[in-house]
Amino acid sequence: MGARKRYAQVGIGGRARFFYEAVAGDFAERAQLVGFCDVNQTRMDYANTLLQDKYGAEPVPTYTIDQFDTMIANEKPDVVIVTSVDRTHHRYIIRAMELGCDVITEKPMTTDERKCQAILDAQKRTGRDLRVTFNYRYAPHNTKIRELIMQDTIGQVNSVHFEWLLNVYHGADYFRRWHRDKRNSGGLLVHKSTHHFDLVNFWLGTQPETVFAMGDLMFYGRENAEERGITKFYTRAYGSEAAKDDPFAIHLDENEGLRRMYLEAEKEDGYQRDQSVFGDGISIEDTLGVMVRYQNRAIMTYSLNAYMPWEGFRVMFNGTKGRIQMSIVEQSYINSGGDKALEGAVRQKSIAVFPMFAEPYEVAIDEGIGGHGGGDPVLLNDLFGDPEPDPFRRAASHVDGAMSILTGIAGNKALATGRPVTVKDLVAF
Repeated sequence: MGARKRYAQVGIGGRARFFYEAVAGDFAERAQLVGFCDVNQTRMDYANTLLQDKYGAEPVPTYTIDQFDTMIANEKPDVVIVTSVDRTHHRYIIRAMELGCDVITEKPMTTDERKCQAILDAQKRTGRDLRVTFNYRYAPHNTKIRELIMQDTIGQVNSVHFEWLLNVYHGADYFRRWHRDKRNSGGLLVHKSTHHFDLVNFWLGTQPETVFAMGDLMFYGRENAEERGITKFYTRAYGSEAAKDDPFAIHLDENEGLRRMYLEAEKEDGYQRDQSVFGDGISIEDTLGVMVRYQNRAIMTYSLNAYMPWEGFRVMFNGTKGRIQMSIVEQSYINSGGDKALEGAVRQKSIAVFPMFAEPYEVAIDEGIGGHGGGDPVLLNDLFGDPEPDPFRRAASHVDGAMSILTGIAGNKALATGRPVTVKDLVAF
């Protein structure tokens, strides 16, 4: 075996653990962490403590945000992993490629068309490799849908109906954190729905052409709460009497990981992880409906609701030879609040095929182990291990990353203008 590939990581918040623990753990013989970069020293120190306590690893050199170039020069990583706040992804993706590194970025690749264009231009200019980590592609049930469509099970797919439900634990969490400011996340159509839009692109083997969307903040936020008769309000849960009886509150001091990563780190950057979901200043939507026409003429109707009693999704494919229906119920999860293997873990799953002139039948689905329905371990091996031949082509490039967010970006423009948006008008490849 040759020298281990060297990885540096920028953005050491909750999602970062998925990557740095994989490098230090299962893939330590092939991969090596050589640097952390973040706005907050306390979070980097906590990450190093985790690595030492769980894996016996030596502390990774740490760098502040203004020392990103210095980290690259000193540590000479082959690959930079980007897990910072969404609005900053483009900054580190572009600079890492300019400094000669390949990049792995958490979804979404970025948040608007201007930043997307800058990334595409930088990739073309530098020739570096950019991977976007769409772990849902690797879940056995989602891969099975791709297989069924590739096998012409229902012929040409002409329409898709896709309903995603975020429950009152996971869905609410986007309204406590930095995601609640659309400038940071692009809203749920970009931050969250990028997964779903990518799945449709992946399943159908096509790309979006025209997008229209409607949506609003209809449940969370102070005004909505007032209209429902709520009278007790608070800014954040920590230290608040009003939050003690609020089922939507999260209590950082009751969870070691949340306490050490966020509560104890506030003194450095002022970031509050436990804001009230019924507070002021929320600029993202919680109720969304989208229509998409694809380049292969298929159409999709899509809905996302972030305050549902259960977590998961239902998707239906209507084709020239029949119909496929899939229903998935997922385990509820709060980022950094527990075992990361529970994130997106599947509790119930079913796929049914309805041929035009034959009896319907259930499709067997392989059991997956790990987060996101068993997709996480397969993705991590694809990134850091020894990838197996993949007839489904699940590895996602910068083009896949762009096409997933452009559906959401176009949706945001439609929300603002009330008009359909043509995707090719947003960026040039």
